[in-house]
Amino acid sequence: MPDRSRSIGHPLALFFTAQFLAPMPNPWCALIACFISVAWLAAGSGVSTAAEGQDESLPIETDAEKVQWFETKIRPALIEHCLECHSTETEASGGLVLDSRDGWQSGGDLGPAIVPGDAAASRLIEAIAYDDPALEMPPDGKLDDVTIAAFRRWVQDGAVDPRQPSRSSGEPTRQTGLPVERAHEHWAYRRIAPSDASIDAWIDRDLARHGLTAAPPAEPRALVRRLTFDLHGLPPSPQTLDAFLADPSPRAYERLVDRLLASPHFAEHFARRWMDVVRYAESITLRGFILPEAWRYRDYLIWSYANDRPFDQMIRDQIAGDLLACDDITETQQRAIATGFLALGNSNLEDQDKTKLEFDHIDEQLETIGRAFLAQTIGCARCHDHKFDPIPTRDYYALAGIMRSTTPLKHANLSKWIEKPLPLDPADEAHYRSLQTRADAVAAELKTLQSLEKGGPGNDKRVVSVDTLAGVVVDDADASDVGTWTESTFVKPYVGAGYRHDGTTGQGSKSVTFDPVDLPTGRYEVRLSYTSHDNRATNVVVKVFSANESTTVRVNQRRRPPIDGLWISLGVFPFEKEGQSFVIVSNENADGCVIVDAVQFLPVDGQPSVAKGSADAPAGATTDDVDLEAVAARRKTLSAELKRLQSELNRRPKYLTVSESEPREEIAVRVRGNVHQLGDTVRRGFLSAVGPAQRYADRIGSRGSGRVELAEWIADPSNPLTARVYANRVWSWLMGEGLVATENNFGTTGEPPSHPELLDALAAELIDHDWSTKSLVRTIVCSEAYRRAVTDDARRIAVDPNNRLYASGSVKRIPVEALRDAMLCVSGEIEHRTGGSTIRPGTSSDYNYKHDSKRRSLYLPVFRNSLPPLFGLFDFADSSVSVGQRGQSTVAPQSLAMMNHTWIIDRARQAGKRWLHASADGPAASSSAKSSSTKSIVEQLYLACYGRRPDADEMQLCLEYLGGEDAAPSEDRLADLIQSLFASIDFRYLE
Repeated sequence: MPDRSRSIGHPLALFFTAQFLAPMPNPWCALIACFISVAWLAAGSGVSTAAEGQDESLPIETDAEKVQWFETKIRPALIEHCLECHSTETEASGGLVLDSRDGWQSGGDLGPAIVPGDAAASRLIEAIAYDDPALEMPPDGKLDDVTIAAFRRWVQDGAVDPRQPSRSSGEPTRQTGLPVERAHEHWAYRRIAPSDASIDAWIDRDLARHGLTAAPPAEPRALVRRLTFDLHGLPPSPQTLDAFLADPSPRAYERLVDRLLASPHFAEHFARRWMDVVRYAESITLRGFILPEAWRYRDYLIWSYANDRPFDQMIRDQIAGDLLACDDITETQQRAIATGFLALGNSNLEDQDKTKLEFDHIDEQLETIGRAFLAQTIGCARCHDHKFDPIPTRDYYALAGIMRSTTPLKHANLSKWIEKPLPLDPADEAHYRSLQTRADAVAAELKTLQSLEKGGPGNDKRVVSVDTLAGVVVDDADASDVGTWTESTFVKPYVGAGYRHDGTTGQGSKSVTFDPVDLPTGRYEVRLSYTSHDNRATNVVVKVFSANESTTVRVNQRRRPPIDGLWISLGVFPFEKEGQSFVIVSNENADGCVIVDAVQFLPVDGQPSVAKGSADAPAGATTDDVDLEAVAARRKTLSAELKRLQSELNRRPKYLTVSESEPREEIAVRVRGNVHQLGDTVRRGFLSAVGPAQRYADRIGSRGSGRVELAEWIADPSNPLTARVYANRVWSWLMGEGLVATENNFGTTGEPPSHPELLDALAAELIDHDWSTKSLVRTIVCSEAYRRAVTDDARRIAVDPNNRLYASGSVKRIPVEALRDAMLCVSGEIEHRTGGSTIRPGTSSDYNYKHDSKRRSLYLPVFRNSLPPLFGLFDFADSSVSVGQRGQSTVAPQSLAMMNHTWIIDRARQAGKRWLHASADGPAASSSAKSSSTKSIVEQLYLACYGRRPDADEMQLCLEYLGGEDAAPSEDRLADLIQSLFASIDFRYLE
């Protein structure tokens, strides 16, 4: 157990202070700093504002009180919940702005938002109270009752708003986006202009224009440390440093670059970089659900970067890889696994409005696709035309139609993500197919045996009257038919006077429509009745037409109906009284006889209704001729076999993915983003302002969702965004910031490129070199711009304070994964095993998960409710959204963690043991040998932590703390020293 007293403060606090506050600490500075204390202060709650102490049941009488009410109750709520979408600085969604009095007075597309003195007539109150399903604001969740009451009272008392008009004219700003026909006016939508000029030619040209001189090359050790962290996310080993310094060849640096690119560590590090962009996670925030197969997508990325897979192919893989099977089984598997990209979204699976859930899921997919590959904020066009960029709402729903023709979730009361069996080689496929066939046969026999124990289905002679059934029942006698259908009563049970069949003729020309009269608005479970037999069709097409959509279900009528031997559930659907509410059964492509009997609509607002007179066993069943003991024995044997078969089938590899949907059809624009308010239908397609959109849209047919065409459109070299966006990402991963600083936004509100010609040159090189990531990385890191030293030249800082001209190297903080991995490298504990799931077996929820692995941080499960230690503190990416550039905070808790976090203390202790034992293995017979050993330990620690040796002052300070040159260092003191090295700026930053 670590000494708890060390977590408060230890004798090395002075040395820690000096190391932490300066990259090149002067040892005597530590002696000046006598004491450092950090205190957490909590403000008392005994003092309240006048508004907080105000009785909200009393009327507001004076103007001053009304202004105070607005300032304390209304303005904060508007800022927190409304102004993100309804201000002159953002999108002014629906034409409504709420950041000034004149904004709500003018109103939006629907007219005035507030009627002062009349809360009941104010659309704002109607919207926040969720009184109208078509007008609910904010869209991400209803406000609490106290806030709604405050708004209602404010409006009723006259809606006093002391804010001044947003503009001198008193008219609210109306943002208008760049029209599609003028998209070429913005740099990002123009064709890429290739160039033969080098990186340094473009950089040096701009330096000369600004009168700046480039900094000299970085010191070799600093350069190797920078390069190794940038390419591997790990510190360089002393052997790597020594080999580079000893290589006299002028190509020593290029050879080092090639060795680093060939290492599997490069693939791991760049995979982690891309995982930020695609919001990679292995759980869902809701209830902490685990995504057990998400790790395969991570391993796909590692495999792709290790093999320098062309990035345009990676685009195709991630959007439509499941539709691009080939003869190579490994290639087929990797392409399929890559589509996990589409399934990593953090959706509210409990949403009972499944149509809304699907459109929310689609919006998340489109937003991620747009930001990751195109750096476009596509989601801003869901409710209205994009206010800034050339993205009409019609283009948004053209893309949404593609994803709507794809099934991302399996719906039930609690929807769930989709997992499929991983494609295997023919022999393994045959093995699992035979297992499944046997399992199906065993399950069918078990069902028969269970029926025999209750009274077999063959003895079920019921004729069920419509009057005895719950809900709304439409019998076949009351349905309308197309084609010739034959009435029958041969097979029981059935509903009403009998049932009808198609005579196994005229496939595709016969149908029956069950249309209930005046079905009340609500949600209903829809059930279909039929009589099963061996000659029945296994693929009967049943279409349910509910509110605003249709759903196709295929029914196997050879199987006995699972509900009371009479019904099969088609699902739960919303119906509206004035909307469509009918079921059509057809014999289209039927492979046997099609039966139509009855359709039942059961309301599901409460517990499902139970049919009158229903019983556990079918009426008329008999067990006189059945040997129940033999049946029970056989059932027991088969149950054990089925359990074994299922266990073996469960071992088949699966992957996280999506499915193609049927029917594939165009969808309507959802007015103001409301999924139940339909506008014009739009054809599936792409962003009309970007690249060869129409050419690929014309290729979308009725046999596919359009995902293949979507991938091809994005990956097309003539698309002006894709190569620019990826080249900019790679530049940002290596240089610290992109040429376009807003890596996920190349739209008109994003930053312009600092060197537009250079960005185009890099994009063109990426395309010309077969979209090779390694080739692009090699080009960048071999440039003089990358290899420059970090300087503090006053003139350069005055002209270019953010170093956007690259006259100097930039100080870069290493990401938290590299920080953690570097400490594990120093302690000697890091495990370099690659791939595979790292979620502890039996984990069902991510809450309070204990991350105790010593593998690289890349392999720690990314749980949205339980990040690994240090991750949240040191700015790990938000795994619910696409992140182009992580934030970089500098806050006191980071310093406190480096001093007091038990995980860091344990790594320092382990490192101390490691280096002491390594020293003990050498000669230690004399005091001079001990002195030499202590110096060697300090030197090796500096090399491991900083990639350099200590200077004379640092060596002297360390030796004094460790007890002097002639004393063997104690384990505790050495651990303190190592922890101080961990906490220093030199350890956490690259220069």
